Amino acid sequence: MSKAFSNDNNKVSDSTFSGNRFFDKGLSNNGNPNKEENKSISVALAYYQGGSYIREQLNSILKQLGEQDEVIISVDSAEDGSMGLLRSYAQGDSRIHLIRGPGKGVVKNFEHAIKRCRGEIIFLSDQDDIWADDKVEKVMGAFRNPKLVCLVHDARIVNSQGDISEDYTMFDWRKSGPGLAKNLVRNSYVGCCMAFRRKLVRRICPIPRAMYMHDFWIGMAAEMSGEVMFLPECLLYYRRHEDNVTEMRHGSVSFMIKKRVNIIRCLRLLQRRVTEEELR
Repeated sequence: MSKAFSNDNNKVSDSTFSGNRFFDKGLSNNGNPNKEENKSISVALAYYQGGSYIREQLNSILKQLGEQDEVIISVDSAEDGSMGLLRSYAQGDSRIHLIRGPGKGVVKNFEHAIKRCRGEIIFLSDQDDIWADDKVEKVMGAFRNPKLVCLVHDARIVNSQGDISEDYTMFDWRKSGPGLAKNLVRNSYVGCCMAFRRKLVRRICPIPRAMYMHDFWIGMAAEMSGEVMFLPECLLYYRRHEDNVTEMRHGSVSFMIKKRVNIIRCLRLLQRRVTEEELR
């Protein structure tokens, strides 16, 4: 049975609504997109009770996309009353596809959306930021380089009202740049600022349970697969507010050490995946 959304209490349920996009339309049973339906751009958006800001985010995205593009919204929860708003957007714009999230946290929710993307270039999106008006144009221009597999751009940091709240940018704060050693210390692959080629999906999915940063995982896969670019242009307004799913502070020292050990183990798996695919 296809997955969709119930009408009561904004909760996710299993049901089929023939003729709309509230289920995994155009996908085979194993979740792989139909090759003949490839699109130019896919936006993978992980959603969890994001009603406060989703309207502004979607508006900033949709005005930059073409008719052949798509926005995949994987909904883990809409119990903040936002289900009606999401349905309204999906009914009014055929580029938006709502799918039921796995309910296993933000990493698996992003993976779920990524696996259903059909675009050749996949943009990651949080639910509460704002895309700059020239984001898509600048990013797609960079991907004219056929060797480029992943791009990370800079971002301005704003408050809950969307006003710039910090003098520094995301790159300044993260000291952003490529490299395994550098990113083990401080990850500069920030998902909401990333886009990558669809060919990476086979290497990044499934994301190991021990990997707690989907964006770092994608970045490392990209570095093992081709060229990456850190574009020093602010193409996003990164919103900081009390309900952020991902925050800008680090955990305790013991937490960070444990996570780094897990990351190194996961990277060995990633290297095997890349090597095996290159040998095929």
